[in-house]
Amino acid sequence: TQQVIGMIRVLRRSISSCRSLQGKDEYLHGHAEAVLRSHSWRTARNSAPHLLKHLSPGKRVLDVGCGPGTITADFADMVAPDGRVTAIDNAPDALEAAKSYAVSRGVDQKISFLDEDVYSLTFADASFDIVHAHQVLQHLSDPIAALKEMRRVCDEFTGVVAVRDADYDAMTWYPHFQELDKWLHIYRELARLKKGEPDAGRRVYGWAKEAGFSQVSASADVWCFTSAEDKSWWGGTWAERVTNSKFAEDLLETGLVAHPDELEAIAKAWIKWAETPTAWFAVLHGQVVCRP
Repeated sequence: TQQVIGMIRVLRRSISSCRSLQGKDEYLHGHAEAVLRSHSWRTARNSAPHLLKHLSPGKRVLDVGCGPGTITADFADMVAPDGRVTAIDNAPDALEAAKSYAVSRGVDQKISFLDEDVYSLTFADASFDIVHAHQVLQHLSDPIAALKEMRRVCDEFTGVVAVRDADYDAMTWYPHFQELDKWLHIYRELARLKKGEPDAGRRVYGWAKEAGFSQVSASADVWCFTSAEDKSWWGGTWAERVTNSKFAEDLLETGLVAHPDELEAIAKAWIKWAETPTAWFAVLHGQVVCRP
């Protein structure tokens, strides 16, 4: 009986994998250097505060969509010396950046880096104590299916699945720039063209309930950029991303932006915003910690 069940699971994952390869979800931002640089600002403390109390020595952690690996490396330190982190992504550039960063932090021996499909993970049931995903669900065409797969590989008795996503429509800033209004509009339009959900933050609680978790604890958190250093980084990386990344290319190819000059105007507005002494930008996140 167990062999039959195992064969059914393998077959189901094979079918899912074929479906995913045929209609693979696309990461809206791409993996240009500016994108990876902007993501490198993230740490466990500023990007996974809802999870911190669950991280302790000896835990087995799966980091889904690890990107450049800065949060991953923090996890490795937090579960040391006996814990283990598995970091997965489907972008070779991101995985290479994450490996290099882990070496620089001296935690590369504590982390396994793998190319995986979130809809069809190759791990056995209950393989991890903690499954984490940061800014991942917003890019998926079927976030509930992904959550179900995360739940499957999480220990059903003591494990937690923790996810967090931004809510673009809830972003707010000062002072007002019409070009930034346009940036937000075209970002959300492009995300939905690619079958993602830019306002995922407000939906993660509902998605987790639909995925069948036994307990779902929801909360919210905010990134707020006010220091000159943070504003220069946030505004500067977005100025580069709207003119020199896959995001920019897709905006032009889809016709959401008619001419590169429009993107240049948005980039200039980002720089002007960053240089304004009283400028302020807030990014709202929805986050959940779930018990299988």
